[in-house]
Amino acid sequence: MCGIVGYIGKKQAKDYLLDGLESMEYRGYDSTGIAVLDKKSINLAKVVGRVEHLRKAERENPSKGHAGIGHTRWATHGGVTKNNSHPHHDQNKEFYVIHNGIIENYQEIKAYLTKQGVKFYGDTDTEVIPNLISELYKEHGDVQKAFKAALKSLRGAYAIVMITSHDPGNIYAAKFSSPLAIGVAEDGMYIGSDAMPILPHTKQVVFLEDNEGAVVSCNSYELFHIKTDKSIKRPTELLEIEHEAAEKGDYPDFMIKEIHEVPQTIRATMLGRLRADEGIVKLGGLEEVRDQLDYIDRIVVLACGTSYYAGLVGEYLLEEISNIPVEVQQASEFRYRQEPLSRSTAVLVVSQSGETADTIAALKKIEGSGILTLGIVNAPGSTLARMTDAGVYCHAGPEKAVASTKAFVAQVTVFLLIALHLSKNYRNFDKLIAELDSLPQKIEEVFAQEEKIRKLAEKYSTANDFLYIGRRYAYPLALEGALKLKEISYIHAEGFAGGEMKHGPLALIDKNFPTFAFALSNDLDEKLVSNMQEIHARDGKIVVVVDEGKSEAAKLSEDTIVIPKVSEQLQPLIGVVPAFLFAYYAAKRLGRDIDKPRNLAKSVTVE
Repeated sequence: MCGIVGYIGKKQAKDYLLDGLESMEYRGYDSTGIAVLDKKSINLAKVVGRVEHLRKAERENPSKGHAGIGHTRWATHGGVTKNNSHPHHDQNKEFYVIHNGIIENYQEIKAYLTKQGVKFYGDTDTEVIPNLISELYKEHGDVQKAFKAALKSLRGAYAIVMITSHDPGNIYAAKFSSPLAIGVAEDGMYIGSDAMPILPHTKQVVFLEDNEGAVVSCNSYELFHIKTDKSIKRPTELLEIEHEAAEKGDYPDFMIKEIHEVPQTIRATMLGRLRADEGIVKLGGLEEVRDQLDYIDRIVVLACGTSYYAGLVGEYLLEEISNIPVEVQQASEFRYRQEPLSRSTAVLVVSQSGETADTIAALKKIEGSGILTLGIVNAPGSTLARMTDAGVYCHAGPEKAVASTKAFVAQVTVFLLIALHLSKNYRNFDKLIAELDSLPQKIEEVFAQEEKIRKLAEKYSTANDFLYIGRRYAYPLALEGALKLKEISYIHAEGFAGGEMKHGPLALIDKNFPTFAFALSNDLDEKLVSNMQEIHARDGKIVVVVDEGKSEAAKLSEDTIVIPKVSEQLQPLIGVVPAFLFAYYAAKRLGRDIDKPRNLAKSVTVE
């Protein structure tokens, strides 16, 4: 959730720290800071607000030194204040720490340290870490021994990076249930909570695993196991990730840029996998487990948020095309369920970042069970990519806006490709394969209505509440459309299956409670129209997305958006675009911080 960077080497540390923090702004944060070590002096700079404010502070009082750490914080323990932002130090200002995750026993450690006379300046769980190390340093007289001893006392999830004036030649790091990577380059060693800040400097990366720590100097790294103290030998790996500058270009926000990248995202996801002229779908990422997949009689999909809604679409696709029973569960709930699973079940995790804490925890629950684990992720080298037995990358490219758009369409596209790949007779779907190949061009036609959608969004931006409805494939669309509206505009919105209207939600409808309906062609047309009539009879205003301008649904609506007609299995990929645009322009009218909505983070690395 938060961003971590560190550097030790030949260059001035602050330059990488600031650039690296800026590259991770998409994660979401409320405060930021750096600590730079110059010989035995450590300069600390922290601000509430954006990295640009930290840059300004650094211009006025620049930090000098060849080792340092930096952090963007998303508040969990303690309010959004300068004192609570990272890096944190001990009371003697000798040990400086940045930390992602949650220390579950921090109250217990804090009580012990208070008895030792330690004074605390903030309200965070992190502050106990440097003070605990400081106390243990008094006992051991050695930084490395004190660091290792402190790690053994911590319970919870963490990625920790530390500098100290007692050992200016090293940076210390450790990981448990929160990602951490070290980049190896000729000019120094780069640390990041993911690979994105590291990649502009080197593609040679080593990932720390759970219960591992590292001592990093300007030209080497030593790994050790936290519990046993045993040394670990692990070479770097070449990380082939397409790194883009991800500039906004002519767009005012990353989100609108990424919405416009939906067609090319689908093309990139299909590239090399779909051969429409031959009617072939080939997924190399699943080839090595193909024999196991032939014996699978059930798939459990685990995901959170937008990825969960993509999974609901995937459920329809896999069951209808592959004839395999599918169950979609929220990863945060799966971890705590007592559910029987057999070897004939495959668990498929879906995550844009590959670092979603709830999904990682859910996957750990079945470690060692022999159950086949698969992944749909966008980030090569991510924790989930490395934990799963096999999987398919989305190839959506960087997504900077917190509210996910490209990832949703990429995940749904991958689900469709997997469904076709697993189908015993996928050549029965030649027409669907051909239509999928031409889908990006049809999606581009939707943007011809962007100005109309903008005006509709502005018209309805004064609403306090919104209802989204759909049936079959359009039901997950309703959920995703409602999520996007509330995420970035802060308008309360709920998504429902159309048939559920009479089971409760209809009580909310009046002239001030509008509905966004997906009435796309399928064999439930008449039933969705009936749901709309129930709303219309109660003076509810309706914005409807249709693929037939003269349909009964269009006649019942206050406002209509017409999109190209496609097969029902492809409707989520094209139908979601007007929902994205509607949410974006409503938020724009309300003056929201669209790319970084309040209280939200891109990569959720705590439960």
